[in-house]
Amino acid sequence: MTDKTLHIVGGGMAGSEAAWQAANLGINVVLHEMRPKVETFAHQTGNFGEMVCSNSFRSDDDEQNAVGLLHWEMRAAGGLVMASADANKLPAGGALAVDREAFAEHITAKINAHPLISVEFGEVSELPTDGTWLFATGPLTSPALGAAIAAETGTDRLAFFDAIAPIVYADSVNMDIAWLQSRYDKGETEEEQKAYLNCPMTKDQYEAFIDALAAADKTEFHEGETAGYFDGCLPIEVMAERGRETLRFGPMKPVGLTNANDPENKPYAVVQLRRDNKLGTLYNIVGFQTKMKYGAQTEVFKMIPGLEDASFARLGGIHRNTFLNSPTLLDDQMRLKSRPNIRFAGQVTGVEGYVESAAMGLLAGRMAAAELLGRDLPPPPFTTAMGALINHITGGAEAKTFQPMNVNFGLFPPLDGMRGGRKGRKERYKGYTDRAKDDYNQWLDGQI
Repeated sequence: MTDKTLHIVGGGMAGSEAAWQAANLGINVVLHEMRPKVETFAHQTGNFGEMVCSNSFRSDDDEQNAVGLLHWEMRAAGGLVMASADANKLPAGGALAVDREAFAEHITAKINAHPLISVEFGEVSELPTDGTWLFATGPLTSPALGAAIAAETGTDRLAFFDAIAPIVYADSVNMDIAWLQSRYDKGETEEEQKAYLNCPMTKDQYEAFIDALAAADKTEFHEGETAGYFDGCLPIEVMAERGRETLRFGPMKPVGLTNANDPENKPYAVVQLRRDNKLGTLYNIVGFQTKMKYGAQTEVFKMIPGLEDASFARLGGIHRNTFLNSPTLLDDQMRLKSRPNIRFAGQVTGVEGYVESAAMGLLAGRMAAAELLGRDLPPPPFTTAMGALINHITGGAEAKTFQPMNVNFGLFPPLDGMRGGRKGRKERYKGYTDRAKDDYNQWLDGQI
């Protein structure tokens, strides 16, 4: 047992995961969280690990998908976020989706019950000069702390805007029009195969919807702000601006679905809603992040067949998302080069997505704990999902064009002798995941 303490700022997924990992290695942890004393635009509660956008952790396929592989690696390391997700999962076809309230409550209870973790509520607005610190303040870093980070790094912060999708009450959906089905009937159980609500559109309805999106009142940007969106979370109206068919080949694609109410007619486009809680009373509109004003949202979204009388538990919104130019600022231990007593983790480092953020928290927590214990913990091999991500943000990416990145097989070293292109993809992806699991297990075993 060490008497040294790790201070972690931010109780989101990355901070909670870092605290859990470090405490389980015998380190005393103080978790600093400004909520609920200081609120943010997007958060609704003071719970740790609150989900503010989607309730999905995306694919859980650890043989053919990079994010599914990241799930596997986090589970292998005893990750709190994945354990909480597994304990509160909802039917979602081949994806891992959770009851967001139960998920956050589970994480909060685990953090509060851990004997080596104490919690201090209040804002940390400066970068400490002494002690061991880990900042996991996420995309909603407070203005004061953001200014302190900018002053220390000597660079302007990079920012884009994250848009939040609306949530609909299930009992307000017209099931004479909508039907339950996962795309391509994915899932092993009937519940999994019917995890999504689907609302069909004819060509005329789709065209009218696109016109309404274009004409709707939108949130204006403040002076000096730029609309540099991350492509994985584009507002739906921005996607529509890229071409009238963009949505029909994106979140509104009609493939893999048969209208149970009218099986003879193929929809021109389909709006999908994914279950948002275990009770099945709430559904979020998949891919419908938006910066439309509230009045415009209700008017436009009620044009969707089946949602004519929809009631909204939450309308969409938009918030600033702040991240570091990590390739220039962080070393491969996720330490700030100018102040090695400070680490960063999570979305503020330039990874995108719940799982990626939590994974960087897992690594940073373990690395900080190892340092306090006088040990050396190298990053995971670049052949693993975690290793590929940390390599990307701490040196693998081009600093001049650095943007938030999801985990993907494009970040992995190529496999010798594997065929490229779409035809060889299934075999190649299996090769990536097999190699990653072997290398990751060796990395974990080396810490014992």
